[in-house]
Amino acid sequence: MKILRNYSSKNDINICQIIAYKDGKKVIEAYKNGFSRDDTMNVMSVTKSVTSLLIGIAIDLGLINSVDDFVMDYFKDYTPKRGEKTIYEVKIKHLLTMTAPYKGKSEPWKKICTSDDWMLAALDILGGPKGITNEFRYHTLGIQILMGIIEKQSKMNGLDFANKYLFTPLGIEKRVSAECYTKEDQFNYVMNKANHGNVWFLDPKNSPTAGWGLSLSALDLAKIGLMVLNKGMYNNKRIVSEKWIDEISIPRISLGEEMGNQDYGYLWWFPHRKPNVIAAQGDGGNIIYINKDLHIVVAITSYLKPLVFDRVKFIEENIVKAINSKI
Repeated sequence: MKILRNYSSKNDINICQIIAYKDGKKVIEAYKNGFSRDDTMNVMSVTKSVTSLLIGIAIDLGLINSVDDFVMDYFKDYTPKRGEKTIYEVKIKHLLTMTAPYKGKSEPWKKICTSDDWMLAALDILGGPKGITNEFRYHTLGIQILMGIIEKQSKMNGLDFANKYLFTPLGIEKRVSAECYTKEDQFNYVMNKANHGNVWFLDPKNSPTAGWGLSLSALDLAKIGLMVLNKGMYNNKRIVSEKWIDEISIPRISLGEEMGNQDYGYLWWFPHRKPNVIAAQGDGGNIIYINKDLHIVVAITSYLKPLVFDRVKFIEENIVKAINSKI
């Protein structure tokens, strides 16, 4: 398809699926690298934005009071390590905006991903001697705590919760376990360039990974995007409250060049520092792009290719222009 060929960057070679909607109508559908409509890809950190929607649903259901709740209010049975005080000051909104403090300079992937309980291991690194600084610190592993809150309050497995309250209402096939049990399984899951199936990576406690690991098709992503564009409605059915969609549509942290000069909200990105364009973005260029002014939703899945950061530019320089040229 021309849209897949005319971009000057070589970073688009890993694209698997593209679906775009204008005013609720599908206007572009393209597949590459052996993919078809129903195939899925691990959409990496787009998973975080889905987790944000699940938090909103939990608030809608009264399971969570507010993003201003303290995280420790939901883990009364957890005992922090001796001397740890900052953890008691961390709020849910700190996790949602990536301003939560953590011990150590980098994410302890090996420590957490080889533990028996990833959520508990994430709690162990939450806090630290600097206190609440409200500094942005992109932290994939810490988002697991949000899934822990959802499971505790709903008394449901996070996968079942997502299937019941988000995926099934959107007409997305129920996700099941990716059945990855070893570090080799995890590596293969991330690096797999082929269809993943209707799965979500689960930790040893069978909790879905909240920061990465959800496999979706571009069509699935587009349904989520359309729902967000329509303020929580899909096919005339309320999925998420308009209030929560408004909340995730507010830029809250301004970031520098290392983060593409974007703003960040509740696990959603604002590529132009304005609420008119909002995006769920993941490694490799997986993305849900929502342009509220133009009523355009673009969903792209891609296999993992390091240093692919310009998918928004690809969309706006090619797909959005192509759509507008047809009007």
